[in-house]
Amino acid sequence: MSERERDGYLLTTDPARVDRALVHRWLCEDSYWAAGRAFEVVSRSIDGSVPFTVLHEGRQVAFARAITDGATFAWICDVYVDPAHRGRGLGVWLVDSIVEELAAAGVLRLLLATRDAHEVYRRSGFEPVAGPQRFMELDRRPTRAAILAHLAEGSPRP
Repeated sequence: MSERERDGYLLTTDPARVDRALVHRWLCEDSYWAAGRAFEVVSRSIDGSVPFTVLHEGRQVAFARAITDGATFAWICDVYVDPAHRGRGLGVWLVDSIVEELAAAGVLRLLLATRDAHEVYRRSGFEPVAGPQRFMELDRRPTRAAILAHLAEGSPRP
């Protein structure tokens, strides 16, 4: 996929169309999972992923990225829709497009993590991990304590 259009919005995987400064601001200032993340880290994360950008009238209004080996596995992350464009189905369209793109490439196992958008992802076919006890992590992020505090504030919807 290079581009898709819907209701005046354009979704593209062209890395040159990513407004990195805007994505950095969204993630660093408005997300709970990447609060305080440095611009260089955001930029490198985009370089190491397949970026999905939604544009409206030439301006970026949504973003997500997929980290993948292109064959067996992908992690979908940093899904963000500008508050002024929420409620229009862009999040579901964005995630559905990622799922379709990866499935077309043969990638059939996708994971993601969310604190509060379970219903959005459920619409795209995601469900809780079967056998979560099999998963392990090593998390050395300096923001880990803040992220865990956000998790403790409210339990995620089932």
